[in-house]
Amino acid sequence: MGTIARASLRLELSLKRASQLSGHAQNSGRVLKDFIIFARKCEAIRLQKTATSLSEVWELRPNIFRDARGFFVESYNQARFAAAGITDVFVQDNHSSSVKGTLRGLHYQLHRAQAKLCRVVEGEALDVAVDIRAGSPTFGKWAGVVLSASAQNQIYVPRGFAHGFLALTERVQFLYKCSDFYDAADEHSILWSDPQIGIAWNVAAPLVSEKDRRAPALAQLPRELLPAYPTT
Repeated sequence: MGTIARASLRLELSLKRASQLSGHAQNSGRVLKDFIIFARKCEAIRLQKTATSLSEVWELRPNIFRDARGFFVESYNQARFAAAGITDVFVQDNHSSSVKGTLRGLHYQLHRAQAKLCRVVEGEALDVAVDIRAGSPTFGKWAGVVLSASAQNQIYVPRGFAHGFLALTERVQFLYKCSDFYDAADEHSILWSDPQIGIAWNVAAPLVSEKDRRAPALAQLPRELLPAYPTT
């Protein structure tokens, strides 16, 4: 390519680039405005993380946007939950419906341990997590959070904890995410009314399954059926 041809090509490319920059300049105000609106929305969608009586169990409260039509809530955002310290990858969603007085639990999986992220979309439930990790300084201790559809709050239950809940209203729709798949052969139960754990269910005769009714107390479980507390 000759000198004149190369100069002509450079001029053509410069003109095209100038045209592109001009178009960008014309749109820059709108782009900036859109970015500011987006940034403000991101700031508005915050996730409030509240400690419970167990340091690894958390209550989470997302912002709720309400107007005359109803409400909108971002119930799960992987990036926001990871920023809050919840980095589990959830692979299964479960949904149960319960009448008032139903108590489900206490359940856990040993080899395919599950972290859980729980919420209620109708009614209210007392949700409970029990530290059952052998060697843990809080072994046998429990934490509870009242979950409600109106508050849209959630509880994070980490691996190594048994989980259960009590339906407090006429109907409870309970949803939860799990970090591993359900495995019936790996599921274990602990008696909901274990006096050594001493959960304040405040109910004398809940509606429970036969399996949960016959569950052993925590002290009756051999160590090999309990998750281990990590030492590192």
